[in-house]
Amino acid sequence: MASEAVKRILEAEALSDKKNAEARKQRDDIISTASGKSSLAIQKRLSEAHSELSKLKSDYDKKLEEYRKNAEAECQKKIDSIKQQAEKNSDRAVDEIIDRYF
Repeated sequence: MASEAVKRILEAEALSDKKNAEARKQRDDIISTASGKSSLAIQKRLSEAHSELSKLKSDYDKKLEEYRKNAEAECQKKIDSIKQQAEKNSDRAVDEIIDRYF
């Protein structure tokens, strides 16, 4: 009877060890799967962020180019106006010099 009890105890311990090993394996599988999924999720988010960044950069580049063109056109208008004023002043100066000396 005692040997029967010892046998049952040993069987129970063996079964317990087997179940613990299965539980550890299942735990490791779950962790591995979760880790893989989280890595994929992170890569997906990074890819989405990069795409959004590229789109924003493109939009800002277009706006910057438009602003540059507008600023250049405005500067050219001011330059033309200054040139016209300088020509008028130059013509007046020449006329004044001619009138004083001739």
